[in-house]
Amino acid sequence: MQMNRREFLQQSTQGVAALAVASTLPLYGAEKPLEIIDTHTHFYDPTRTQGVPWPPKNDPLLYRKVMPADYRAQKVAQPVTATVVVEASAWAEDNQFILDLAKEDKFIIGLSGNLKPTDPEFAKNLKRFAADKKFRGIRVNGRALAESLKNEAFVADIKQLADADLEMDVNGPPDTLPAIAEIALKLPALRIIINHLSNIRIDGKTVDATWQKNMEAAGKQKHVYAKISGLVEGTGKKDGTAPADAAFYKPQLDVMWQAFGENKLIYGSNWPVSERFAPLATVQQIVHDYFSAKGAQALQAVFAGNAKAVYKV
Repeated sequence: MQMNRREFLQQSTQGVAALAVASTLPLYGAEKPLEIIDTHTHFYDPTRTQGVPWPPKNDPLLYRKVMPADYRAQKVAQPVTATVVVEASAWAEDNQFILDLAKEDKFIIGLSGNLKPTDPEFAKNLKRFAADKKFRGIRVNGRALAESLKNEAFVADIKQLADADLEMDVNGPPDTLPAIAEIALKLPALRIIINHLSNIRIDGKTVDATWQKNMEAAGKQKHVYAKISGLVEGTGKKDGTAPADAAFYKPQLDVMWQAFGENKLIYGSNWPVSERFAPLATVQQIVHDYFSAKGAQALQAVFAGNAKAVYKV
């Protein structure tokens, strides 16, 4: 059957509209698509003249150019809306590398940078980078935090974050949790985000009682938040076979939910590091499946709303 030009254009327009609807189909059958902000990604380029201090050359999985386009190419149930980058390089100028990348790619809406408190250039660099509104704070090492709380110069530098309305990510082992609660008491205005459930091991069965006690103590502090990240890494399955069933992670996630609740938990993938343990789709699915049982409001808060509040993006 032949059709005239008007009929052809009408059907073509309808087809394009149908495709547009299909491209925004809701995640997992929800009433509307979720907004997803991934608050823990790493981007870097080992092919630069100066190379990179991390990851090491002997890491065949991570030692490659990793850019936002590579992240967006990952197959997931629903594309991520935006990301906050956590800088892993110890080189101060690599904070600028990410900020420049964010100017080119609006997918990056924030950076938790890497500056060392007590460094002679700390205040100068913090002022410099914070002039860019996408610089949202820094990440510190949990061990360094625990060892430096009695160092007045260290605490004074950390206080500059609170004074500038910036946040502090903390990455460390479980035994550094008491230090997080302590710094929160010293600096009650500082927004603090615990990374990777403090790197607890996850076996699908047990919960470490000391970890639970310390996580609950940290969660009682008004401005201490926690990132739902590092789940698949916690299994230790470096062959990419971390379980995809949210029930496996439920013991630890129940503790986090009890300690922090709906308004202080934040989604982060830790990609591409997480790729060693499971595909990005699995990381996203686990978080969705657990928090969807808490209701639509909690699900959206964990995937985006709380990130906006703590990073102020």
